[in-house]
Amino acid sequence: MDDQLRTVAQNGDIDALYRRFAEDPYVLDRVDQLPITDTPLHQAARSGKPHFEMEVANLKPSLSSKLNLMGLSPLHLALQHNCSHMVRGLITINSNLIRVKAKGMMTPLHYLAEIDDAELLAEFLFACPSSIEDTTVKFETAVHIAVKNGSISALKVLLGWLNRVNKEDILTWKDEDGNTALHIAVSTIQPQVVKLLVKHVNVNVKNSNGMTAMDTFHLQGTMQSLEIGKILSRARAKRASNLTSNITLRDYLSRKLTLIDIRDKYLGIYSRNNRSDIRAMVLVVAILIVTATYQAGLNPPGGYWQDNYKPATTNNGSSSANNTNTSLGQDPRPHYAG
Repeated sequence: MDDQLRTVAQNGDIDALYRRFAEDPYVLDRVDQLPITDTPLHQAARSGKPHFEMEVANLKPSLSSKLNLMGLSPLHLALQHNCSHMVRGLITINSNLIRVKAKGMMTPLHYLAEIDDAELLAEFLFACPSSIEDTTVKFETAVHIAVKNGSISALKVLLGWLNRVNKEDILTWKDEDGNTALHIAVSTIQPQVVKLLVKHVNVNVKNSNGMTAMDTFHLQGTMQSLEIGKILSRARAKRASNLTSNITLRDYLSRKLTLIDIRDKYLGIYSRNNRSDIRAMVLVVAILIVTATYQAGLNPPGGYWQDNYKPATTNNGSSSANNTNTSLGQDPRPHYAG
């Protein structure tokens, strides 16, 4: 970015920007050719010029997701400089900017979870629902980050969102050390956070060291952690050694299929317990049963009579219809339906 364009961006002068275009129509294109660079959007974010930011983002949308030499996008800088008008303007133009990964693969959503800005965090989740699945270079979700930084308000928003969109399984995702958010809350002695999490998670998930949250609690050995022990006990948390099954994923996939596995496979249980899929499967099976029963009623299987037949007799006691029925291919013997 040349000095003249930098000054225009710093002042937020939109008229001067278009005068610069009159001199050089390709000035933004040359900036865009560089994969990592300081753009007019970065300068506008630092200077707090939301209108100029929106103008450039509309003219050259690709600049909005570009990182500068510090590894930050314009949206990251706008958040750091508390320019909420600029932040809302950028995500209005392109909500996917919420998923842009800065240095350390930190997204703007992760940053909000870190600083405990619950208001903007909620807006980000509604603007870009898929952003909740993004992880950092340390495999941390926004929940991990909120717990590590004691961001209670942000954590409440995240838990409420995950519950409403049926994605609470994200709470069992593990960071690079194999710890879930619950493991972290226990190890950092945050009873309030533990109390929030146990309502939404499987409290007996093990980390990469084979330890549950209760195992982590027993490693603390401090008076401050006693409350956490009570919370975990009420939530029926157990130590790994007390779990009824310690089967690993490798063991599960290596073993032979059982009758229960086969049943679950064909009833669609493996499709993340999708209730609508299971209901549809039951409905299809019911229809097949009814159809088969109806067809059997219309066409009873061979070996059963379909009508009553009693031939008339002559004076000498013989059947007068024997010859007739035989010629028609019918059984001349008297019989009853069924």
